[in-house]
Amino acid sequence: MGPREIIRDVFLIGDCELTDPMDCSVYLINLGDMVLIDTGAGTSVERLIFNIRRLGLKPENITTIILTHCHIDHIGGAYELKKRFGSKIIMHSLDAKPVEHGDRTMTGAYLYGVPLIPTSVDLKLEKEEESLFIGEQEIRCLHTPGHTPGSLSVYLDRDEKRVLFGQDIHGPFLPQFGSDIKKWRASMEKLLQLKADILCEGHFGIFQPSDKVNEYIENYLEEYGD
Repeated sequence: MGPREIIRDVFLIGDCELTDPMDCSVYLINLGDMVLIDTGAGTSVERLIFNIRRLGLKPENITTIILTHCHIDHIGGAYELKKRFGSKIIMHSLDAKPVEHGDRTMTGAYLYGVPLIPTSVDLKLEKEEESLFIGEQEIRCLHTPGHTPGSLSVYLDRDEKRVLFGQDIHGPFLPQFGSDIKKWRASMEKLLQLKADILCEGHFGIFQPSDKVNEYIENYLEEYGD
């Protein structure tokens, strides 16, 4: 099994099978300048770079890293990738502090037993929804708290399809992570309103078409109902 294209210029390059059992799903958007959505736990940076090269792409073109939340399985590779390629790191301000301070509890690093290097965040998002532009492509970052206070969901429209990167929709919801199930439910309703055609989830794969996306989200809303 290797990295694969999901839709034009959007690739899955890492997950628990492709790179390391500790990794979240890592996605790459190739717009000339390349965007990474999350970076794995940090133990698989070489493998991520290898997979990018397998696609015929140059990792040196990673200009932007969007971290969807502060957990180690999503942010662990950010320090090394930034050091190597000068990539700009973007995340919500509410989750940036534990990454910058090396907070092993809030990031969950203590659960994984892996090193956590404090990493500076270049752009801290504050609003409910903000746009980034990579060339002519608009990428939207939506604040979706619940799993953590500063969780982000990311989406873009590509070839008349809406692609949603909805990492860790499934939780878990733990006090030490600052989880808030009420805010999470409201966040999931926001995601349903996006009417995404493709969901790139954080650990459980890729869901399409839109009815499968909705079913996935709605199943968790039912599971964690009042």
